[in-house]
Amino acid sequence: MFKAYTEPEILEQWMGTKVLKLESKKHGSYLFETTDPKGNKHFFNGTIHEFEPNQKITRTFEMENTPFPVQLEFLTFEPLTKEQSKLTMHIVYKSVNDRDNMLKLPFAQGINMAHNRLQEILLQLK
Repeated sequence: MFKAYTEPEILEQWMGTKVLKLESKKHGSYLFETTDPKGNKHFFNGTIHEFEPNQKITRTFEMENTPFPVQLEFLTFEPLTKEQSKLTMHIVYKSVNDRDNMLKLPFAQGINMAHNRLQEILLQLK
């Protein structure tokens, strides 16, 4: 599961986005590009503040050219069995209003679809 967040080739498959930059390390950064159905390009970026291989990533997340402020994400990876692991995501928003507005976007549904795709891809990699 951890590799799905740190290896560009796998990340592109399940997120459906292009990885322009991904420095999987403390003080690293990332830049992703996605294209919507109308052909418009959107960019997402952030800084990695904490990076413990196979355990956790703490990073910022920003959707460029939107009114949404930067959010802080705590990703914790936990092995459950040899074949299963658990990802816990804790996201901190600047305000409750920002959180509520983010949850209204198709992005919120998209991340669930992306994680379902991730599960399918990981099963194929076995």
